[in-house]
Amino acid sequence: MSTVTWITARGLFGRSRFLMLLPLPLVLIGLAVLCRSLGVDPGQWGSPVLVGLGLAVVLPVVALIVGTGVLGAEIDDGTVVHILTKPLPRWQIVLPKLAVAVGVTAVTVGVPLYVAGVLADSVRLGLALVAASAAGALAYSALFVALSLVSRRPVLLGLVYVLIWEGLLGNFVKGTKVLSIQQWVIALADRMAPTPLLGTTVSVPVAAVLTALVAVGFTVLAIDRLRSFSVAGETS
Repeated sequence: MSTVTWITARGLFGRSRFLMLLPLPLVLIGLAVLCRSLGVDPGQWGSPVLVGLGLAVVLPVVALIVGTGVLGAEIDDGTVVHILTKPLPRWQIVLPKLAVAVGVTAVTVGVPLYVAGVLADSVRLGLALVAASAAGALAYSALFVALSLVSRRPVLLGLVYVLIWEGLLGNFVKGTKVLSIQQWVIALADRMAPTPLLGTTVSVPVAAVLTALVAVGFTVLAIDRLRSFSVAGETS
């Protein structure tokens, strides 16, 4: 498994795709620093920056880029053949790749969210955002890794979920919030560091249970889907 992890990390950091991870986190930190330096009341900018940008855009987009890249890119360029020919159980391929996706996403998103949380409120809020975004990274990554195995257009499907389901419907249709990873992350962060800057109608127990179910369910789906792949990298 360590070999698969190393190959995945090296491939991810070696692709130009990795450079796509940097702009959004930098924008998040930049806006937080700018608002704080100008003396703007955190009550005015905290929620738009932390939730509207950080949890609603930066977290899912970074997870989408990384999650669809750790395995989907290898399927697209055919290099997955080298892994599929190894006598490895499919779970020993999926789990290391998922671990890399979660780790990279959690660090890339957690650091700017921590900085923004401290500037907006407190160290406690910063740490809460880091922990909650790590849980979100797990759920998002499992979803997007699975999408890269069930569809030839995982990025498109991922964007539909993020922009349409979580973004559009989540703001206008109340029931969709219960099935929104973004709302689960907000609920978890608000429980660890209660603040007016965060707020959701989803309860913490529901958020925790659904986060775990999504992470486990889509990981199992990804493993099962990979078992159906032939050496050519196509499903039978």
